[in-house]
Amino acid sequence: MAEALSFSLVAGEASGDLLAGLLLGGMRDKWPDMHSAGIGGPRMAAQGFEPWWPYEKLAVRGYVEVLRHYREIVGIRKQLRERLLANPPSAFIGVDAPDFNLDLERDLKVQGIPTIHFVCPSIWAWRADRVKQIRQSVDHVLCIFPFETHLLAQHGIDATFVGHPLAKNIPDEPDRAAARAALGLPLDATVVALLPGSRSSEIEYLAQRFLQAAQCMSKRQPGLHFVLPAMPALRTRIEVMLREVGEVSNLLVLNGQSHTALAACDVTLIASGTATLEAALFKRPMVIAYNMNWLSWQIMRRKKLQPWVGLPNILCQDFVVPELLQDAASPDAMADEVLQWLANPAAVSAVQQRFASLHDTLRRDTPTLATHAIEKVLAR
Repeated sequence: MAEALSFSLVAGEASGDLLAGLLLGGMRDKWPDMHSAGIGGPRMAAQGFEPWWPYEKLAVRGYVEVLRHYREIVGIRKQLRERLLANPPSAFIGVDAPDFNLDLERDLKVQGIPTIHFVCPSIWAWRADRVKQIRQSVDHVLCIFPFETHLLAQHGIDATFVGHPLAKNIPDEPDRAAARAALGLPLDATVVALLPGSRSSEIEYLAQRFLQAAQCMSKRQPGLHFVLPAMPALRTRIEVMLREVGEVSNLLVLNGQSHTALAACDVTLIASGTATLEAALFKRPMVIAYNMNWLSWQIMRRKKLQPWVGLPNILCQDFVVPELLQDAASPDAMADEVLQWLANPAAVSAVQQRFASLHDTLRRDTPTLATHAIEKVLAR
């Protein structure tokens, strides 16, 4: 039976590729001869996954931005649905990307294909009406936050808390010196990591502001060093923006290596999203910023259920780090907030303690727990 197992997975962005890569590692330990294919990226491919499409095809955020790519995305989903119905996998695992995955999962579930969703959609933060769609589409949800299983159970949805896989992979005390040595940074430098996002739309709306914020910081505190991890596919675009903005002193643009940048830095200016949780697990103070198409912002903010947008703040139920959204995310304001962290070691220490507690809560053997849950779904 183990030799016959095949899984289809869909990850729609860099963070999903990372999570799915860790999940596939646990699944391969359980089922060494399994086959996996679908939509993903290099971390999944490293685990033997066959990418029929790259995740970048789906990596779009915001209502207006999605409309620009709507026909292509719907076309990919239709082709994938037809391929999976013609040759059904043992199970389908949607990794986040609920706008793409939930409709696909519903169609597969109706045809008897077991469906699993990894990362509960944020129904506790916005779009609570989505819970009905989850119930219709998914046989089981793998939750990365402990409170989600109880919430889903209230709506008759089977779920397992598997922890956040990065909580086990990121050390309690990241080695800043080793990370700086790997990047060629001075050990005694003050380093700011700039993480404007991994989606094309995020680079469009955020990267230039982040670079301008770095210029502001350099003028006000000369000698700062900056690292900017860039997705390889977006690096050229970022470099064009850099030429337009003008020189940023001591800026190092990296090919990926976001975790090395987070380990190396003293503080990060970071786009709202999964990366903010990664920064929290690295115990780094941060300034969360986001800007998107005006109409997308108007739609999304009306669906928001909590006062926070950043995951660290949502999980701590408090504004432990500043959030600068839309017009508030000006270069000057971002520079102000970053420099305030650098000027206040006591505040840094306090937020690091909060993040250490959060790390303990989320640390589980995620690949093993998730694989056990998948095995139970297969046994039904």
